[in-house]
Amino acid sequence: MFEAVLLTVITAATPLLIAAVGELVVERSGVLNLGVEGMMIMGAVIGFAVANQTGSGSLGVVAAVVAGMAMSALFAFLVLFLVANQVATGLALTILGIGLSGMIGEAFIGVPGLDLPQLYIPVLSEIPFIGPVFFQQDALVYLSFALVAAVAYCLFRTRLGLVLRAVGDNHGSAHALGYSVLKIRFMAILFGGACAGLAGAYLSLAYTPQWVENMTAGRGWIALALVVFSSWLPLRVVVGAYLFGAVSVLNLHAQALEFDIPSQLLSSLPYLATIGVLVLISANRRLTLVNTPACLGKPFVPDR
Repeated sequence: MFEAVLLTVITAATPLLIAAVGELVVERSGVLNLGVEGMMIMGAVIGFAVANQTGSGSLGVVAAVVAGMAMSALFAFLVLFLVANQVATGLALTILGIGLSGMIGEAFIGVPGLDLPQLYIPVLSEIPFIGPVFFQQDALVYLSFALVAAVAYCLFRTRLGLVLRAVGDNHGSAHALGYSVLKIRFMAILFGGACAGLAGAYLSLAYTPQWVENMTAGRGWIALALVVFSSWLPLRVVVGAYLFGAVSVLNLHAQALEFDIPSQLLSSLPYLATIGVLVLISANRRLTLVNTPACLGKPFVPDR
């Protein structure tokens, strides 16, 4: 029973972790992208459609990443070069993604999907309990941890990470030192879009291998909350993602155990937890300011 619970927690947490670590990089550069939900849903539908038409889950994953990057490029063009309001643009991107995905995915409703194969590691995969939990996951689960490690190393151990954080903390000074603020932010936004598209692909190709309209079900918003919950630190994102993943699967296991709790209440727990965490963080001003990029959400217009 405990093994089954852990497996479902892993599958529920993985898309949150991938999307959140991408958004963390975006916000570290000083840009607030509220369009994560729209990029995720587009990644889910495009990934499913390409995998269904080609018979290749790998091509579906690549297509989902490209779809997420395309949506993020649109966002970047509007907020960086046209200096559009970041909050309004992100919300518009989410609305666009939900509507466009519904139109594209209409032909794929009810169509059986391709399930990403699980990796099998000889000997290790056969160990009771440990084998199925740690050594029989699909490639995207392992990729999610690799992404966190790579982002953590890049942000705090490389010159590129130092420049990215400098742009997010003081874009005026970074520009004065000769760094291209718009270029750095554009690349960060593309990375965030790629991660959001990848998270969407996981939903439609691994979590539930099928296309269902609005299948992201607010996960993009939870990923945004995770970035704040983690105080913009990559390793804390892992803890937050798995905590929220555990809360989200509580509904299924509570129903299986026939607890006398309304299913509607259990289904709302992830979103109630999100609100609760944000309220607690907002109440502590010191915690709110820790690691928060000083230029988060502020537009930058270079001197002409």
